[in-house]
Amino acid sequence: MRNFEKFGIAVPEILLPKNLETKTWAVVACDQYTQDREYWTQVEKKCAGKISTLNLILPEVYLNDADKSERITRIKSTMTEYLREGIFDASQRQMVYVERTTSYGRTRRGLVVVLDLDSYEWKPFSNALVRATEATILERIPPRMEIRRNAPLETPHIMLLANDPRRILIESLGEKIKSRSDTPIYSGELMQESGSIKGWAVSDEADLDFVNDALEKLYDECTDEKGTFLFAVGDGNHSLATAKSIWEEHKKNLLQNGVSEEEIARSPVRYALLEIVNLYDEGLTFEPIHRAIFNADSKSMIDFLQEKLGGEKKEIADAMRLEECVKNSKANFGFVFIENGEQKFILLETKIKDLAVSRLQPTLDDFLKTQVSSQIDYIHGAKEIFALGAKSATVGILLPPVAKDSFFATIRERGPLPRKSFSMGEASEKRFYLECRKLFEE
Repeated sequence: MRNFEKFGIAVPEILLPKNLETKTWAVVACDQYTQDREYWTQVEKKCAGKISTLNLILPEVYLNDADKSERITRIKSTMTEYLREGIFDASQRQMVYVERTTSYGRTRRGLVVVLDLDSYEWKPFSNALVRATEATILERIPPRMEIRRNAPLETPHIMLLANDPRRILIESLGEKIKSRSDTPIYSGELMQESGSIKGWAVSDEADLDFVNDALEKLYDECTDEKGTFLFAVGDGNHSLATAKSIWEEHKKNLLQNGVSEEEIARSPVRYALLEIVNLYDEGLTFEPIHRAIFNADSKSMIDFLQEKLGGEKKEIADAMRLEECVKNSKANFGFVFIENGEQKFILLETKIKDLAVSRLQPTLDDFLKTQVSSQIDYIHGAKEIFALGAKSATVGILLPPVAKDSFFATIRERGPLPRKSFSMGEASEKRFYLECRKLFEE
């Protein structure tokens, strides 16, 4: 069987439930709907009494709750219970070709593998094979480490981007597998009107050879005098940075205990389960991650941003028009807030030529340093921004779209973008937890 070590990946041992009901087993990434407890309350109701990945994750809406430690203990206990009580079929050594159709009618294709964490680096200006695309918020890593440390299982929401304009890897593999009319290993609807998903096993020697040959070509194309930049982290940057941190911690313990290099290389903790998607997949949209500012004076903030970023400020009649003005631009920002009991819509038109968020975020950071009680959150989806902008003492900020053009080149030359610069699709389109894999031994 092929060895994919050169490409920083390997074939995983996939675990799937014996009786897989996608509509209750699979739930959306933990870092979605962070200001929408009602969403997660509805998820809990749908999954009540069912085996579900909801019981294996900590939605970040609960991250600051007083019962966080109890939740983490319960998560690990459930992982052990699922393994011991025969919830899963026997593990299968296979990649998984995935087709995800979203509620927006888009179909995104992917390939589930494990990533060798020694081939990945999240720190800025790395020359690693796999690199972060956005700045990592260090304080977001320790809570996730609590969950992953000594966890019996992992289930992924991480997605890597492949720079494959000719579509020689994932799309071509999918055509090859489906041409044989192979039966999917899972297929079904996803909850909360999030579309549907299908997955096919990639375990045949010929299929794995096909993957290897395609990766060999991409590797050559992604190599220059500065090294090889094969994959970029699309979604789950902090989860992958967490996996890296846990691996470094575990590797240090193994070395101190005299474990051989061969055993260290085989450790399941060295790898992270994730999905590779093609940057150029027509079903993959790059959406901006908007900002919500709490407990800040809206007028002072907008005036500050206008002074620092330049541009013209305009009042817009309604939410739809404001969204259009921002969405159809490269450098416009929209502000939604309540003033004297009335919802206001303000557009700031600028002439910024850089990636818009790369100018906005540092300027926002400077403003927030002067606001003792203000806080910022990063919001997926314009709908959520308008809902937050209808609340008192909150300003929603709409950002323009992020283009795919020169994406890899920008990361290669300038390093990671500002934190939370983009999102791959709307909140409901994010990766759902589905496949599992053993991590730490019980």
